[in-house]
Amino acid sequence: MNILKKASILAASVLFFSLTIFSANAYAADYTIVPNDSLYQISRLFKTSVSSLKSDNNLKSDTIFPGQVLNVPANVYTIKSGDSLYLIAQRYNISLADLRKANNKWDNLIIPGQKLILPGVSSTNSSNDNILTASSSTKTVIPYKNSEVDLLARLIRAEAVGEPYEAMVGVGAVVVNRVKNPDWPNSISSVINHVSGGYYQFSPVQNGHINTPPTDASLRAAWAALYGSDPSKGALFYYDTSSTNQWIRSKPVTAKIGSMIFAK
Repeated sequence: MNILKKASILAASVLFFSLTIFSANAYAADYTIVPNDSLYQISRLFKTSVSSLKSDNNLKSDTIFPGQVLNVPANVYTIKSGDSLYLIAQRYNISLADLRKANNKWDNLIIPGQKLILPGVSSTNSSNDNILTASSSTKTVIPYKNSEVDLLARLIRAEAVGEPYEAMVGVGAVVVNRVKNPDWPNSISSVINHVSGGYYQFSPVQNGHINTPPTDASLRAAWAALYGSDPSKGALFYYDTSSTNQWIRSKPVTAKIGSMIFAK
């Protein structure tokens, strides 16, 4: 075999080896273990197996410790201006709970340039990049504070427990519609805490149920409403089928979802 041919084979081998390493590293991320984690839970989150996690991280047993860093099969996404956790989860078809868990991220504050682990996403291909670029210009239909997203999600949980997800979004949409309407207060917190003529507009504020932490579903519903989803069809009020209040029942009905009735 001549020297030129040997050099060509060697170059090809090096290129193949480099590409193999690059491909493996392109689909990997570092996950920091938190208290109460287990390899089984982590494997479920990142859609892999316990044996693969142990092999990839040279683990001899199932014992892991908080603060330990594991190499996991996931992609890393760089946050762009206009992103939100809700939008990123929606675009990559990840549950908001899984996105939060993978990043130990329990508030809604994100900053352009910050990196997020995308659990269960095998590749950030061009089509997904295009979708996310387009979504970065998407705006919420009303302004909000991070604390107000949590407040809205808590109201949704309190008012629509046991109801279909669409009804939960409808509850959020009623609050959004009131914020947009000049006849009502102009912020989420002001609308939810509004007292008119001595009457609380939302009973969970009065009875304390508003203090119950939100669920993942109620948070998703809150974000959906903030980004313009409105299954209530423009409603400013809602009640359930057990209500006997004639004043509220006299309002024009815009939608019926589960046992909830939405009206203007």
